[in-house]
Amino acid sequence: MSERIVVVGASIAGVRTALALRGQGFEGELVLVGDESQLPYDKPPLSKQFLSGQWNLGRFTLLDEHAADAARIDLRLGAAAVGLAPSASLVELSDGRVVPYDRLVVATGASARPSPWNPHSGLHRIRSVADIEALTADLRGGGDVAVIGAGVVGCEVAATLRMLGHAVTLVDTLTAPMERVVGPDLAARFLALHHRHGVTTHLGTEVRGISGCMGDLSVDLADGATIKAAAVVVGIGSVPNDSWLRGSGLALDGGVRTDEFGRAEGFPDIYAVGDVANRWHSGLGRHHRSEHWSAAAEDGVRVAHNILHPGSPAVLESVPYVWSHQYDWKIQVAGFASDGKSELVGDLSGEKPKGAALYADGSGCLARAVTVNWPSALVKCRRHLDVGGSVVSIRESLEQMLERSAKAR
Repeated sequence: MSERIVVVGASIAGVRTALALRGQGFEGELVLVGDESQLPYDKPPLSKQFLSGQWNLGRFTLLDEHAADAARIDLRLGAAAVGLAPSASLVELSDGRVVPYDRLVVATGASARPSPWNPHSGLHRIRSVADIEALTADLRGGGDVAVIGAGVVGCEVAATLRMLGHAVTLVDTLTAPMERVVGPDLAARFLALHHRHGVTTHLGTEVRGISGCMGDLSVDLADGATIKAAAVVVGIGSVPNDSWLRGSGLALDGGVRTDEFGRAEGFPDIYAVGDVANRWHSGLGRHHRSEHWSAAAEDGVRVAHNILHPGSPAVLESVPYVWSHQYDWKIQVAGFASDGKSELVGDLSGEKPKGAALYADGSGCLARAVTVNWPSALVKCRRHLDVGGSVVSIRESLEQMLERSAKAR
């Protein structure tokens, strides 16, 4: 009897794992389970190209029927996994079906953190195609929008809606946009960017309540202000999609706890990858859940290798990487969080901003880099991150790049 591998979760981590299994020679049965009825699709374009109307769903589909057939992947879409019985090697689906497996990959990702505020209607989150379609429908007649949460996704939504002509108010408990990602110094520049494009901000304050209904909402803030809006978008972080695993015996601790090879603790036939995995990271000396597209994509390939080659497993230690488009700024972030202090190479002012913020760890090595409109600098920074290069050396390298570019003009 041929072996069956079941991958639960049909976003980037699950799709990359399934395709890599076939690409690396797996010849058995391969099942990919997804909770949404749409074909598997990528998530980053949702708050940018899809919300703006520039792309249709086909532009960011990860796996269509033809590709799935060619790879002999059995797509099971439209039914979420609701339970796992490891002793029987069975996955239970929301439609009542059960899917047996020999080996299992958990790749169910993460969901937007639930909103603590629940008006009658008009409140939205950004995590799926259906979420974007609902927001677009509510704003078809125009209207002001309040965006609660000034992280990467919240800032992208604010920028996209502003470019579509909506009046936008951005709200966060921190004092500047994306401060958790880039630290206070660089975050001040992102604040100025949004202000230049007409976004109103209420920062350093909490939301006390949201009342009303779609088209006529009131957002009450702790500082006494009230924001009127036609729709509210809430982006206050994410939570791993691991509730379906409760009672299964898997170790759940902010995601599925795994070793450095992606194997679930105590279950050698079960792996976890992507946003749902809380994997051991030897470099950090602790478990770490990475909510980054690149980690999900790269680790999916490594998990496939580890399933097929358990005697020579690959360590899952991808350097976190995320990118964002906000107005005319292409922002790229690589590396782990540091104390927030940075050195800037380049210039982020003027009509053509271009620069890199470099963050050091305690030993002076590069810990994180943030680039704006400078992809080649990000490539160099990622190489330094891979080998533990110093901030001094990467700064000198980037300064030389700027000098060469200036002479070539």
